[in-house]
Amino acid sequence: MSMPELQDIFSLYGADYMKTHNLPSHVSKVIHAILNCRTAALGGHSETCDECGFVKISYNSCRNRHCPKCQALTKEQWIMDRESELLPVPYFHVVFTLPEELNEILMHSRDKLFGLLFSASAETLRKLAKDEKYIGAEIGFTSILHTWGSNLSFHPHVHIVIPGGGLTADGEWRNSRKKFFIPVKVLAKLFRGKFMHALEKMRHEISGLVDEDAWRTTANALYSKDWYVYCKRPFKTCQSVLQYLGRYTHRIAISNNRILSIHDNKVSFKWRDYKNGSKEKVMTLAADEFIRRFMLHVLPPGFTKIRHYGFLASAVKRKKLELCKKLTCATPTVKVKLSTFEFMMKLTGRDITLCPSCGIGHFTIVSGLSPPEAA
Repeated sequence: MSMPELQDIFSLYGADYMKTHNLPSHVSKVIHAILNCRTAALGGHSETCDECGFVKISYNSCRNRHCPKCQALTKEQWIMDRESELLPVPYFHVVFTLPEELNEILMHSRDKLFGLLFSASAETLRKLAKDEKYIGAEIGFTSILHTWGSNLSFHPHVHIVIPGGGLTADGEWRNSRKKFFIPVKVLAKLFRGKFMHALEKMRHEISGLVDEDAWRTTANALYSKDWYVYCKRPFKTCQSVLQYLGRYTHRIAISNNRILSIHDNKVSFKWRDYKNGSKEKVMTLAADEFIRRFMLHVLPPGFTKIRHYGFLASAVKRKKLELCKKLTCATPTVKVKLSTFEFMMKLTGRDITLCPSCGIGHFTIVSGLSPPEAA
């Protein structure tokens, strides 16, 4: 018996959910995309074994970035592209988290406040890194937005991977301290200040903050608490960096392997309770509540969830990264583009063209299959 998937949940309960909830069009499109992924609705192609004539039908993927079935190949190519950018230095992992007092406001202004989370955290890192007290150099880093907690709660934060060092004003490489980047209390205080200063400027564009009294109440609550910033110990090897990136870059709110059962209008799934020693637990939600929580994490249309800064920013990366590689004596690497067949061999170690019926022949594409509405 096959394990339940997100597609099964939408197949059983998605139509009713869309009828009873006034969803934005881009959110409804996510449900439809996941429902149709790898089904006849999206078309596909037929393949025939050149040895025994066995016929296999393969349907197209939806390629939606919120679909748990469509991330593997994109993720692997992205990681391979980043492999050519790694430097032979320690790497740090920093997490900037927005306080829960902002959650209700975020619901109505996601693109603006997610963008502000990116810019405020990036400006904080770049400003402090240029301080001689810490590094005294321009750093480069990759920021990745996540909006969820393990139990599908709304928990916006950015994961940031940073090489331990940077370019000085005179074009030399300067290493950061091996086991230390910048104190988290210093990062958190400046991050709060930069975020709040920018939020004050744009508050008249944001629902819930236009009224002066409402803004003062919100601002006082946000200034009165410590904002959470976390810095992990540096990665031991460059390969560890790639493994980390693979875990975080193209992750969605929940993967299919965490879904345990769908029964009697309820969904059960695995989650980790990080407030209780990261213990793995099982949570059961009504199907309607499960879908509601999943939909919280659909990103605004066209929103970029992975961004690069400093000497890794696209406008300067070609020139500055090459200089960084030269100064740190990095081993030359070449970007590699793999075919779907090569990717699947890399991921599974299995030849996807080999016929499962005879075990000898290989599949060749015979004809394309159009979606029903295009037929």
